[in-house]
Amino acid sequence: MTHKYAFCVAGTHSGCGKTTITLALIAALKNRGFRVQPFKVGPDFIDPGFHTQIAGCESRNLDGWMLTRDYNRRLFHTLLEESDTAVVEGVMGLFDGYDGISESGSTGEMAKWLDIPVVLIVDARSMARSAAALVQGFVHFDPDIRIAGVVFNRIAGAGHLEYLREAVQSNVPQVSLLGGIPREEEIGIPERHLGLVTADEIRLNPEWKGRIAGIVEEYIDLDLLLEKVRCRPMSDPLPADSADEGKAAATVPRSHEFLDMPGFYEGSTREAESLASIAVARDAAFCFYYRDNFELLERAGAQLEFFSPLAGEGIPEGAAGLYLGGGYPELFAERIASNRLFLDSLAEACSKGLPIYAECGGLMTLGRFIDTKEGKRYPMAGLLPFGTRMLKRRKALGYTEVVLRDSCLLGEKGAIIRGHEFHYSEIAEGEDFPGLLLAYGIRNRKEVSERHEGYMKGSILASYIHLHWGSNPGAAWSFVKHCRHAAMNHPVFSGCPRL
Repeated sequence: MTHKYAFCVAGTHSGCGKTTITLALIAALKNRGFRVQPFKVGPDFIDPGFHTQIAGCESRNLDGWMLTRDYNRRLFHTLLEESDTAVVEGVMGLFDGYDGISESGSTGEMAKWLDIPVVLIVDARSMARSAAALVQGFVHFDPDIRIAGVVFNRIAGAGHLEYLREAVQSNVPQVSLLGGIPREEEIGIPERHLGLVTADEIRLNPEWKGRIAGIVEEYIDLDLLLEKVRCRPMSDPLPADSADEGKAAATVPRSHEFLDMPGFYEGSTREAESLASIAVARDAAFCFYYRDNFELLERAGAQLEFFSPLAGEGIPEGAAGLYLGGGYPELFAERIASNRLFLDSLAEACSKGLPIYAECGGLMTLGRFIDTKEGKRYPMAGLLPFGTRMLKRRKALGYTEVVLRDSCLLGEKGAIIRGHEFHYSEIAEGEDFPGLLLAYGIRNRKEVSERHEGYMKGSILASYIHLHWGSNPGAAWSFVKHCRHAAMNHPVFSGCPRL
């Protein structure tokens, strides 16, 4: 293919249908023979999993708050070079982001950074001419954003679409109507408390993929869309030296691009005498990881060994450290509790002082128990002095910046790393247990919070916060360094017993 195409699928609000339409567009483009590279704006783990199933290549997160402009642009353009088409799914509404006064973290900001046009998804249920007013408002709210066209979702039928076409053409003639999807054709993916079910839990069958691709071919003018989203020459070339600290966010020191960091990991690169073997739990219970974090670990000299606790496996032999990510351990608590090999291997690793880094669901697994919403209690590893309980309502949601209060597995005192929280559980008891240190100071919405996080005990660092190490790649280097010390029988942090 001689041309490359790139566009962002954005919505007027959450729930307008942008995820399913994004999946349908990816499927239709794949059916036409395009090599599609998907992306997701924002910190979400779930949508990228479905993108990956449809596209056949791993979807990647872009984020304007956690990561710098250059980081996002370099990742995007590097992967676009390996494909024909980039499809970027937005987050929430087009202009929704970190706060109500800036574009930080929004889909609109990302579309401008990447210099790609927007396909706007509008839920037109029970709307007629007013839909044109809505589109006009989005077009004029930020004139620097190129809205290439609009797709109306949940229309009543052909007559409704013609009404909408007249309204758009007479009031917003610069915006192309790309199509309208009838409400009876709506595609649904099951949901749960964190949103959609994860791609690790359900496989999208070929019939479903074929159906959603057919919906696009029938109801969206894909040829017109491609005509509108053909890539134009890069107006702002990427800097030759991606480690330009002047480009980094003011509050995040040394936010280098992970794809080009010459010399940054000196002394801990692939050229090191031996790689540090780091075990990574990865299955339907532990599935929330940023691919960038894996690549940063590998750049820092790690060899990742994946294993599945749900398959009855324990930490692989010879591992020098453990990365225990988030997911849904509460849904599989009985199976985890019955996997003595896994729980015993956690205890053994901890007793030896092997570095163990855990996020959210990983933290829950290291605790004493998990109390489910159904009132059942399942024993966990017992390496942290508290248990966790599931709540009926969301406990935390939002971006979070952590400042290391002291040296830990992820760096030296004062280092700053960005991430996000999204969970429906809480610590049930024992948060102030003697000997439990709190490694993180928390900044939320530009203010320093009095809340502390990052639970340290022996060689364990566990937190509810999902950190993106692209905001400070030194975190990956530090973790690998500690794993390397442990592999040489010189752990920096002492081991801790099971409680």
